[in-house]
Amino acid sequence: MSFSGTPEPATESDRDTSSRNEDERLPLAIGILATLVCAKLALHLLTNAFSPYEFHRDEFLYFAMGEHLRLWHMDFPPFIAMLSEITQAFLDDSLFGIRLPIALFSTLLLVFAALSAQELGGGRFAQALAGFGVLASVMFLRAGNLFQPVALDQLWWTAGLFCLLKLCRTDNPRWWLLYGALCGLGLLTKFSMLLFGFATFAALLVTPARRWLVTPWPWLGALIAFIIGSPSIVGQISLGFPVLDQMSDLRGAQLARVSALSFVLEQPMLHGGFVVAVIGAAALVFKREWRPHRLVGWTCVAGFVTLVLLHGKSYYIAPIYPVLFGAGAVALERFRIPNVGTAVRWGIVGVMGLYFVVLLPIALPILPPATLERYLSTIGAQSAATTNVGEQERIPQDFADMLNWKEQVKEVAAVYHALPDTDRERAVIFASNYGEAGAIDFYGPRYGIPKAIAVVGTYWFFGPGDLPGDIVILHGVGRDEAADYCGTIEVVSTVTHPFAVEEERDVVISICREPRQTLQELWPSMAGNN
Repeated sequence: MSFSGTPEPATESDRDTSSRNEDERLPLAIGILATLVCAKLALHLLTNAFSPYEFHRDEFLYFAMGEHLRLWHMDFPPFIAMLSEITQAFLDDSLFGIRLPIALFSTLLLVFAALSAQELGGGRFAQALAGFGVLASVMFLRAGNLFQPVALDQLWWTAGLFCLLKLCRTDNPRWWLLYGALCGLGLLTKFSMLLFGFATFAALLVTPARRWLVTPWPWLGALIAFIIGSPSIVGQISLGFPVLDQMSDLRGAQLARVSALSFVLEQPMLHGGFVVAVIGAAALVFKREWRPHRLVGWTCVAGFVTLVLLHGKSYYIAPIYPVLFGAGAVALERFRIPNVGTAVRWGIVGVMGLYFVVLLPIALPILPPATLERYLSTIGAQSAATTNVGEQERIPQDFADMLNWKEQVKEVAAVYHALPDTDRERAVIFASNYGEAGAIDFYGPRYGIPKAIAVVGTYWFFGPGDLPGDIVILHGVGRDEAADYCGTIEVVSTVTHPFAVEEERDVVISICREPRQTLQELWPSMAGNN
């Protein structure tokens, strides 16, 4: 071991291979990469400019989190809330403006896929195939089209894996510091970054790269990660670890339905280049000349296996794919059996292209609901409209969750403005879920109505406000749910939409009077409601 803290390569063979990989690196195919980048970015921008849908329910929540930003005291990692505030400060509040940063971040995945292929010695074909793997992916297209932390989480993982590729090739310990910074951004974004760190540690233990563990570098990287991600950790500590309740609810409602088999079988549906990724994982783990890069391969394998064992959702493992596309593309480029290699390569490209064309309307909200329903029936893909709790909708849940929000807010505003002046001054809007509350908070100012309150999840932490609740407009709250609180309940309106998710298909709006206690008295007893 050198006194500088950088370990000596494990073997002479590793040094020779590392040197050979340095020599084999080919120029980046700028023209091809630029074409793919423009194609992916254009798909997102055009979709958001002309989409027949509106914002997703989760997006409304992240907008509200930005308005209630308390960096060290939030129940969710705060990066998406900070990005919401920055985006709305410098861009407009349209689909196009708010979703633009996410589209840009998601497009960087394509760049990292091509760079990974180049890093492993891939030429123009390998770089193009790796980039196309990201473009032809339902998962990356959909995640890149929603203002959610998913695309950001994918980027930090992917960039971290690329750092490990560079570390394996160069033996430069400073890559651990950048890796740690990316993990820190990941902790600010989603707690799933902890799984990435665990997978990397497990891979270190089973590969020759374990020699790094006796140096300070990976530990410095871990320290950087926890410093950058500390707002997420401090928030959990200060609020009593609400993430544990969130995970418990998730396991009970959604993850209980996820089996190891379904997790694996859904991967080809999410990624048109699944075969390329499998080839890439096998090459990184077993390919002799890539022995120095086994840390990357085993990190991907460890992450995959861990999520299978934890019954994670199938899309949770998506961040490993861009780098695996790069590795698989290089392996395919070097597959030189006469007449067979070319046929295999272009056959895979053809399948990916067909997948991309057929599933594009499922990946992006480009078809109106009725047209999309007919399209799913035509191609026999009604299963794409199954919700995460196993219920069958008419269109995919993500798309159904982008309907009937503005209509609801307009109707709530009509009810609010129809109140007598004395009632309107005291009126509070109480929503049944964060989508309804978030839609009121986002659209409400243009209709002249106050912010909403709700006792579900993150909204409970925002509090009940200052008014006692003498007059409460109940948005989506059923009569039975409110009977113990309200003296009288008057149903005044119902908002319907045939393609919205079930709970937003027929939304009742009522007026609650003569409450039995103030909202401030009610609030503590409602902690932990979902």
